[in-house]
Amino acid sequence: MGYPMAGHLARSGHRVTVYNRTTAKAERWNAEYPGRWARTPAQAVNGARVVLVCVGNDDDLRAVVLGPDGALAGMSAEAVLVDHTTASAKIAHELHRRARELGLYFVDAPVSGGQVGAEKGQLTVMCGGDAEPFERARPIVQAYARAVTLIGPSGSGQLAKMVNQLCIAGLLQGLAEAIAFGQCAQLDMERVLKVIGQGAAQSWQMDNRGMTMVQDRFDFGFAVDWMRKDLSICLDEARKNGANLPVAALVDQFYAEVQKMGGRRWDTSSLIARLDR
Repeated sequence: MGYPMAGHLARSGHRVTVYNRTTAKAERWNAEYPGRWARTPAQAVNGARVVLVCVGNDDDLRAVVLGPDGALAGMSAEAVLVDHTTASAKIAHELHRRARELGLYFVDAPVSGGQVGAEKGQLTVMCGGDAEPFERARPIVQAYARAVTLIGPSGSGQLAKMVNQLCIAGLLQGLAEAIAFGQCAQLDMERVLKVIGQGAAQSWQMDNRGMTMVQDRFDFGFAVDWMRKDLSICLDEARKNGANLPVAALVDQFYAEVQKMGGRRWDTSSLIARLDR
């Protein structure tokens, strides 16, 4: 996702230097967009007012942010590090604290909208951190986002993303069961979805994934592996704050079944693939 996001920044007139752990990707980006690429995160952030990160998980984040070659080591005083990774609230607090010790700022800013949203520049960004650095970063983030909102203090962005993922998991399971039920009843489900999509059952998932679920098409979108990572973060946080997440725990196990079916990289709508029809 970081590839098209950085592209929107470059095409919006910002001076962009990219780093990727796979050098070939950085070189390919540099051939496609105006800007530069660097061999380490510390080199990439040299002189930048705002630094943007989008990797896979907590460990990936530590790898590119901390250490002698990490982003924090190369950032200028008062610069803002904005993290778009879907990660834990714990790592957000850790990096916020470390940044402040160095005279820097940190905003946790996970995104919703997936690869398509990144490519179209239509991501929704939920942020946690201090107001002043958030306001400095917001105009830059808007190059690839349709909504950028400060939810609260450090960690709030990651917690809001957990809420987002919990909603999606439950919606997709309900949609999968509904479509499977309709098919068992020998209904024309494409017609049914067009009708009920104009009523109270309407959702983004129905509008964007309903027809592809009917057609058993899953070779696109947000991967099951990533959703299981996200649900693991949600369930871990729930154990800490006392929240009860029975549906999320069940859907997580359903995704584990999809992984065993060979669907690790299938779209999250592939929940329907495990239902007998």
